Amino acid sequence: METPKSDNHRKAIEQFVQVWGEMASAWGINRTMAQIHALLYAEGEPLDTDTIMEQLSISRGNANMNLRNLMQWKLVQKVHYKGQRKDYFSAEQDVWTIVSRIVEERQLREVAPIKQNLVDTLSIIEHENELSRDEIEFKERIDNFVEFLEMFDRFTKALLPYINKKNLTFLKHLVKLAEAHQSLKGSNQKSTEDS
Repeated sequence: METPKSDNHRKAIEQFVQVWGEMASAWGINRTMAQIHALLYAEGEPLDTDTIMEQLSISRGNANMNLRNLMQWKLVQKVHYKGQRKDYFSAEQDVWTIVSRIVEERQLREVAPIKQNLVDTLSIIEHENELSRDEIEFKERIDNFVEFLEMFDRFTKALLPYINKKNLTFLKHLVKLAEAHQSLKGSNQKSTEDS
């Protein structure tokens, strides 16, 4: 099924897989999961488990576990070819969708549990009838954190559906607006410091 590739094309794919694997921790996923995704994304055509194992020098168990995770994240899908007994896998090819799904998954797996733990922390202290000044200040600090995480959750849920190529003009305007605001804020701060 795989089309022959030039040496330079093969080297470029290997470098991309390496770089994507090194970035894995920043995306909140393990290195092998990132490398499998990178390989499938770079190849462009579906690969079977044996090919993935061979190209990445990983075990079948490692390949299967990470392919399952990638399918749960909806970054990889199974492809069936008529007359083939092997399962083939292909990666989502739209960069905008990939990034949106990674952000969504990280939010679900990291931000939501942190928020819930903070809410649980607040419930410990909220059951007391009278709070000391230190307890009130502590509660306020944790409340601020929960409020921020709730706003961050709402912000990402509201914005993620618009993160796609067809909305690129809108996104560029949004970024320019944010940059202009930041620049204006920086200018005002500098003039305040100078006076």
